[in-house]
Amino acid sequence: MDDKIILDGNTFDGYAIPSGNTFILVIKAENGLLGCGYISLETAERVGDAVAIVSGVNNFDDMLNAQVKSVSSAAAKLGVAPGMSGRDALLKMS
Repeated sequence: MDDKIILDGNTFDGYAIPSGNTFILVIKAENGLLGCGYISLETAERVGDAVAIVSGVNNFDDMLNAQVKSVSSAAAKLGVAPGMSGRDALLKMS
């Protein structure tokens, strides 16, 4: 399932991939992505991608409102930091 998410005039692509008893949730910004706890920050770091991770989320609205738990160094360079909202992280990566 995919969805368009619009924040402050920016459009983001949301993807919900079924996986057993849950969904892998990702919202793609122009310069990075916001992912659920299923996403590997270690892999993002290794390949140099800007990634912010939120956890305990069940849908895209949860992701936007959740606090970022961890970020890759590429995301940090864009101004994304743990503790900010998923919404704010996406806007930094747009």
